[in-house]
Amino acid sequence: MKILITGAAGFIGSHLVETCFEVGYEVKAFVRYNSKNSWGWLEQFEHKQHIEIIAGDIRDYDSVYAAAQGCEAVFHLAALIGIPYSYVSPLAYIRTNVEGTYNVLQAARDLNLENVLFTSTSETYGSAQYVPIDENHPMVGQSPYSATKIAADQLALSFYRSFDLPVKVVRPFNTYGPRQSARAIIPTIITQILHGQKEIRLGNLAPTRDFTFVKDTVTGFIEIFKSRELFGEITNIGMNMEISVKELASLIAKLMGKETKIVVDEERVRQEKSEVERLCCNNEKIIQKTKWRPQFDLSSGLQETIEWFKKNDAIYKPTIYNV
Repeated sequence: MKILITGAAGFIGSHLVETCFEVGYEVKAFVRYNSKNSWGWLEQFEHKQHIEIIAGDIRDYDSVYAAAQGCEAVFHLAALIGIPYSYVSPLAYIRTNVEGTYNVLQAARDLNLENVLFTSTSETYGSAQYVPIDENHPMVGQSPYSATKIAADQLALSFYRSFDLPVKVVRPFNTYGPRQSARAIIPTIITQILHGQKEIRLGNLAPTRDFTFVKDTVTGFIEIFKSRELFGEITNIGMNMEISVKELASLIAKLMGKETKIVVDEERVRQEKSEVERLCCNNEKIIQKTKWRPQFDLSSGLQETIEWFKKNDAIYKPTIYNV
């Protein structure tokens, strides 16, 4: 099967490209056009000569349609994902996350694709009203980012209901691992420790998150993709385990054999009404409906992540806070 993966140069997208190639799919990777002709994290993929890489813009229907031609399915991951920057430029998130999703949906509809996976986020749930959070939990947009992802999810499901487009919505909880952006919490902690900082500067310490190692997230995508039961539905990917930011920082420092002090940096603190205080995934649906089983607990996933960052430390600038 020939599949298109949008957002293929990014953190989860690049891991998904590698795994799809390894299991035998013919992969077409859609990356954002840039003047350097950079393929992002795919530059490190040892088999990149065996996949088709196309540069374009998810906000441009013509380039999305051209990329999808000849494919039977699409994994849509392209999005703006940084929550702090969504406070700076909400419109950029509308154009990328909502209009970009429309472009993929319409191209898939025009080309009669057989399987269309859209990437959602646990941020669409907002602060947990009950735990663990199942797919029936209300959606609450507590940031412009999450609001655009809710809109994109509903748009995708509307194409399933209105036009019988074979859509599935994949809703990962907090994914972490090699190649993740430094603005995410786990790379933020690891890179500050690696650079010898005794005081680790973080935002809110009390919120809890449910962390899934990227390799488990990617296998979850593929298992949902293979399922014939999940069309028109939302499916969580998560561990059914929560840990606070403060506890997470302490665990990472322990795994790295370092003593640290945590300092709250007000610049990194979300507005009170915008902070998602608690996330914990109910993963019963994916376990019951697919063969997915996570292979990494938090400690083993963190250890592999730490080792990768040690080898690639020069890429990151932990002294600079970038929204």
